[in-house]
Amino acid sequence: MMASKVFINLPVQDLDKSVQFFTTLGYTFNPQFTDEKATCMIVSDNIFVMLLTEAYFQTYTAKKIVDAKSATEVLIALDASSREAVKEMVSKARDLGGTIYAEPQDHGWMYQHSFADLDGHQWEIVYMDETQIPG
Repeated sequence: MMASKVFINLPVQDLDKSVQFFTTLGYTFNPQFTDEKATCMIVSDNIFVMLLTEAYFQTYTAKKIVDAKSATEVLIALDASSREAVKEMVSKARDLGGTIYAEPQDHGWMYQHSFADLDGHQWEIVYMDETQIPG
């Protein structure tokens, strides 16, 4: 059986601040899966990010929660419609208090740039022109 939807679960220190950060970046949230402990950020029709308070996230695992500001637990890569869209998203994230952790990478057929959100989770925003992939 193949999965038809992706749910990424991330712990956050302040749910309200995280919701504000991602709302301003242009994302919306499913109110059916939102309360004081968690929210469901809609990335696309089949991709969702569950932002969970650290205490609530901890109920799903016996392992220690990684401090994403000092260690990397995951790189989240999302596609963008253009190079300009990549630049705009990363710039907006920085203006909202996110941090830039890597310089932009231009491979000709692929352009990517990255930011870390308020909790340090790393987001790779990528534009690919598959017609230009060297072959």
